[in-house]
Amino acid sequence: MNCIKLLPFLFALGSSLACAQTPYDLPRLESLTMESSRALAAARDQVTAARFAVDSAGAFPNPELEYLSGTARARSPGGNLGDARSLMLTQPLDMPWRRSARIGAAEAGLEVATSAGRAFEADVLARLRARYFEVLRREAELKNAREDAASMESVRSRIALRVEVGEAPRFELIKADAEMLNAQKTAQAAGFRVEQARSMLRQTVGGGLPADFVLSGQLRDVPALPALDGLRQQLSGSSPDLARARAEMVRAERLLDLERGQRWPTVALKASVDEEPDVRASKLGVVLSIPLWDRRRGPVGEAGAQLARARNELEAQEFSLAQTLEILVQQYEIAQTQVTALESGIVRQAESALRVAEAAYRFGERGFLEVLDAQRVFRAARSELIAARYELAAAWVDIERLRATPRGRTE
Repeated sequence: MNCIKLLPFLFALGSSLACAQTPYDLPRLESLTMESSRALAAARDQVTAARFAVDSAGAFPNPELEYLSGTARARSPGGNLGDARSLMLTQPLDMPWRRSARIGAAEAGLEVATSAGRAFEADVLARLRARYFEVLRREAELKNAREDAASMESVRSRIALRVEVGEAPRFELIKADAEMLNAQKTAQAAGFRVEQARSMLRQTVGGGLPADFVLSGQLRDVPALPALDGLRQQLSGSSPDLARARAEMVRAERLLDLERGQRWPTVALKASVDEEPDVRASKLGVVLSIPLWDRRRGPVGEAGAQLARARNELEAQEFSLAQTLEILVQQYEIAQTQVTALESGIVRQAESALRVAEAAYRFGERGFLEVLDAQRVFRAARSELIAARYELAAAWVDIERLRATPRGRTE
């Protein structure tokens, strides 16, 4: 009977264990964003539309069928009366030079749309990665703030005891109360910043990410980067911004060829059958347009100007991305140097100085103000370490945005 009563409890316990969340790492968040983002789906639809535009550019012109019917009346005595019919079929010919230029422009447009989609995907991933590291940064700040608040509460308790027994002036207790309240206020603000960062991350990922998600990474987990020369080579081959600029230039070249091809006469085959009361005539001929008045000087000049603009934009894009890459690599190296210096020396020395000051205060060799100064130095060093780690992660995110590395893969 007791076992039967325990069954609902065991079932609920098993359900809760089954529903326990698996921590989310960065690759899992990226996959979830790729699957659930409506904005990315819209970008893919744009690529699909451009792919159908290529099919439209390769379609042959449809024939034109014309049918006329009426009555034939004689204008002189003895003429035949009756019905008169006319059937005409016109088939425009798609000239090879015009067709190839049109298809080439559509294919270049598909490449433009594809590159724009990749660039938009890289922007979404960069925003996701930045907000992911933002959450890790705020969580680290919250952890340190809570440790500082707990430390100040402990110090305040010891000072209160010394004040009660007369070993310390009441001024130290007042100062300790102020420092403890300040530490509690900092911890509370850090908690609010964590919730804000979590909301922004969930906004980027979408509704597939639960509100009570848990991240498995740490702020120090920033992937390493290749050398600058390797990054330059990867940037030239993988950057969607450069690919889009090159595709824009190719499309401008094809459109210029198309406008120049419009200067040539257009040709169409025409066949007709005319039936009159006593005559049936069949005809076959060619319709030729003569570009006499309109030499398409305006459209050709406009297409030439667009081609020059596309070439200048490509050169500007190449130079700008190369300079941006160098700046970001410098920021990455500076942040990495700061992180190394803080981790290997500054934070440890500040922590050691704090321990010495606390021990000296317990033995009466130092005053409380010296302990507060050591705590401030230690808190400042830890805050600088968190900021340096976040700057390192931010530089990595920006570099990956330029490389357009998909789904967290690094090379």
